[in-house]
Amino acid sequence: MNNLLIRADATTEMGTGHIMRCLALAQGWQAEGNQAIFLSHCESRALRRRVEATGVNFISLDKVHPSPRDLQETLALVNQLQAEWLVVDGYHFDPDYHHAVQKTGCRLLVIDDAAHLPEYHADILLNQNINAEHLTHVCDRNTKMLLGAQYTLLRAEFLAWRDRRREISRVARKLLVTLGGSDSDNVTLKVIQALQHTDISGLETRIIVGSANPHLEMLNHTVQRSDGNFQLLTDVSDMPMQMAWADMAVTAGGTTCGELAFMGVPSVLLVLAENQRANAEALGGNGAAMNLGGQGSVAPEQISRAVTQLADSLGMRSAMARRGQELVDGYGIERALMCLHGEKVWLRRVHEKDSRLIWEWANAPDTRAVSFSPEPISWERHLQWFSLKLNDPDCFFSIAVNGEGVPIGQVRYDVSGCEATVSISIGANFRGRGYGRAILMSASRQLYRVSRVKIIHAYIKMDNEISMRTFAKCGFRQTGTATVQGLPSAHLVLPKEATA
Repeated sequence: MNNLLIRADATTEMGTGHIMRCLALAQGWQAEGNQAIFLSHCESRALRRRVEATGVNFISLDKVHPSPRDLQETLALVNQLQAEWLVVDGYHFDPDYHHAVQKTGCRLLVIDDAAHLPEYHADILLNQNINAEHLTHVCDRNTKMLLGAQYTLLRAEFLAWRDRRREISRVARKLLVTLGGSDSDNVTLKVIQALQHTDISGLETRIIVGSANPHLEMLNHTVQRSDGNFQLLTDVSDMPMQMAWADMAVTAGGTTCGELAFMGVPSVLLVLAENQRANAEALGGNGAAMNLGGQGSVAPEQISRAVTQLADSLGMRSAMARRGQELVDGYGIERALMCLHGEKVWLRRVHEKDSRLIWEWANAPDTRAVSFSPEPISWERHLQWFSLKLNDPDCFFSIAVNGEGVPIGQVRYDVSGCEATVSISIGANFRGRGYGRAILMSASRQLYRVSRVKIIHAYIKMDNEISMRTFAKCGFRQTGTATVQGLPSAHLVLPKEATA
């Protein structure tokens, strides 16, 4: 089991976003059968309980950098836990902190969204903001840069919504207001005041705040005295459900706006801190949100007008939802983990939209030549087969994607009890580059993690020497021969223990 140590904090001043996005990475790491551990100075007990409820360990720190105790305890735990990676997320971790970690031999991932340091020392630097590629990060020569919204780190509860389509309501009457876990400047109150003078028939508003919000009592009092249909919610654990409920949102320019973009929720953005400005401007410039700018210069009347405009325009909301989901596709965790593991590919579940691509791969002349049935596959026959596989709970069907986000092949496991049979193909333009081995090894390990399968079978035509070598390099061993559709084949197996 490999350990991932995460160093991130949460206070009233810095908010909860650093921990929440790191929690997404921790969940992805643990889903692979590894262990993630938070090392954190966290003022919110509710946030700590939320982290621990996911099965992630949490170790508290009393002091934070530049206090020497922070670095001393962190380095001690890196050595004690034999951490494979340390993740650092926070504006107070400077180049000296980075250097000290690297001297231990532990690999370092720095999560950043501001490019505020004079230099960064890391094996990987990740900036998930839409404008990240336009920022200047001064990094070591060998630092791997993961930049842009395609690396947005979404928690596990969001990923369950990855394949669901949002229906855009003709009239928007459900509004979500979420301005961070702390909101020290009480911008939420300004938004409530704006909505009290917003004339939208039947408007329902859900306002989400953290229990550590210093203005909670005032907000409760304001909502109770208001004539509007307001509901104040604290420490919400089902944010995707709240976002799915909403027709539109008012939010800050931080982590939450990426989550709303993924969920296809048209949003009005307010910049609560300077580090949010560039991201909010980029989202607004790309048509994924309506950016009002810094909250200090935005009057309640402007917020009211923006919400009314968004509610009245089906076309605007539809365009925002579409553009947001194009920018944040929900596969940021897979892309990040691929780099952490040094793998060449990551896997995602097959979608309906992949049907034609898989058909084209299957009908390539060299693919048909090594298949047990060499005749071309008709489109109608493929559609029928594809629909059956897509809806078969015993079929694990994945598309393999390279580091540039390009689909390069497919792998499928048909499961019966504790056994599975594998089928794999690579796009013609990607053969001969070692992708077959990378896909097969990654997919087999994944299948063993998420299923009861204990052995994988493969059947390969006797004259298909390339496939025989690829499977052998992945640990498959030939146990004999078999007849498949009247043709002799080699029968290979990969037991679960061979991938441990």
